[in-house]
Amino acid sequence: MAREAHFYNPAPFNEAHAAENPMSAEQDPADYEHSHTSPIRTPKQLVAVIVASFVIPVVLIILLVNFVAFGNKTGAGSTGMEPEAVAKRLQPVGMVEVRDVSSPAAARTGEQVYQAQCTACHGTGAANAPKTGDAAAWAPRLATGYDTLLNSVLKGKGAMAAQAGGDASDYELARAVVFLANQGGGKFAEPAAPAAAASAPK
Repeated sequence: MAREAHFYNPAPFNEAHAAENPMSAEQDPADYEHSHTSPIRTPKQLVAVIVASFVIPVVLIILLVNFVAFGNKTGAGSTGMEPEAVAKRLQPVGMVEVRDVSSPAAARTGEQVYQAQCTACHGTGAANAPKTGDAAAWAPRLATGYDTLLNSVLKGKGAMAAQAGGDASDYELARAVVFLANQGGGKFAEPAAPAAAASAPK
């Protein structure tokens, strides 16, 4: 059976299409072709696009890794990553201080002992402790004398434990008693150092 040959005639379609869409009838065929073609027209352009699609992401990843991995980054308004702050966090938790407690030169001052052991109660008046600088509260205690005050500190009195609840030496506590009593109106002299007291004539 013989087949009939059919040829496509675009004219009827174009005329019908032009009737429905007058703007397309005025469109230049070259513009139509240009608007529906790829910007890649040569093999070199295709190779360039493929290479760029691999190279650009790799370069961006390398730059991002370098930014994150290298160099100290400080947060906005924070000094936590500065060298001084890092060194402070890395320093040992405790420090060992070796000193000869029998040496007067190594002894703490009365004010230092007061700040370390006495200010918690005497600074606030807690547990009925006479407040520092309160002359009225210290007057009857000063009247008992320096030795009585020192004995109360060494052996404990009321809510105050022996040695004032700390690890100060007797000489350091004596200096603290003088400092605290004189703040309340006392006129006690600085106690003699242990070496000087031992060598003093009797």
